[in-house]
Amino acid sequence: MNAESLPTNIPDYLARLRKSLAGADPALVQDALYDAEEYLRSELAENPGRGEAEVIASVASSYGAPDEVAEIYRETEARVETALRAPTPKPRRTWLGRFFGVAADPRTYASLFYMVLALATGIFYFTWVVTGVSLSLGLMILIIGIPMLILYFGSVRILSLVEGRIIEVMLGERMPRRPLYGSRGKPWLERIKDMFTDPRTWSTQLYFLLMLPLGVVYFTLAVTLLAVSAGLIASPLALLPGVHLNVWMGGIDLPAEAPWLLPLLAVVGVLLLFVTLHVARGIGRLHGRFAKHMLVKSAQYA
Repeated sequence: MNAESLPTNIPDYLARLRKSLAGADPALVQDALYDAEEYLRSELAENPGRGEAEVIASVASSYGAPDEVAEIYRETEARVETALRAPTPKPRRTWLGRFFGVAADPRTYASLFYMVLALATGIFYFTWVVTGVSLSLGLMILIIGIPMLILYFGSVRILSLVEGRIIEVMLGERMPRRPLYGSRGKPWLERIKDMFTDPRTWSTQLYFLLMLPLGVVYFTLAVTLLAVSAGLIASPLALLPGVHLNVWMGGIDLPAEAPWLLPLLAVVGVLLLFVTLHVARGIGRLHGRFAKHMLVKSAQYA
């Protein structure tokens, strides 16, 4: 790319980079835009006597033109995903192999743990949003209310990054590793206005509010299914001498009246355990996509 075709200011450079990354993962786009703006503005600050066009032209050979930077990010992302991807079990051809093969997928157990963890994070996120909004609106009649609201919105963005890291590590969904890049060349009032008008500010808070009911459902589902599975699997222990284990079904004391049913219950418990693993992995995939939709700004913004 020659000098005449290079952008002449940072917003144009970012717009060209965004266009070059069209179709890429929105989380990757957010990281690339943040890195590019951070680098360009730091170069501009170190060369106060030079204009944006001159600085961009001078760093094009080292940092790269927008299309070159986009290609580098795509290639790097592919290599990183390959290196960090959790080992996947060998594909099973039969339905029995696929059913029982879920136990060999590390992402299954990470998703199951996330379902249990979601109750704690859901309570925290819900409390944070309700408390932050209530305090900010309650203090709005005082001059301290506006700074409080701005700080609260900033904390929401930080928590969004934290939740994104949890999602990426445990559920395997690519999430941003940098904060949403800001137009740092704008005046403070315009930047505050952008924070209020940014749809992601409100979708993130909605996500945090929804995490409480979702966390309750995830936790209840995981604990109930695991407890029932473990109870059924352990039911044949009631046949051992000296073991006093009450196993009732339909008003019948199975160890005393129908001991032959206990091994069958154990088989049902094993099958239910594998069903639980499939449910956990499915919920992990769906929740990862839901979180990305709510927490990551679309790559198609202007």
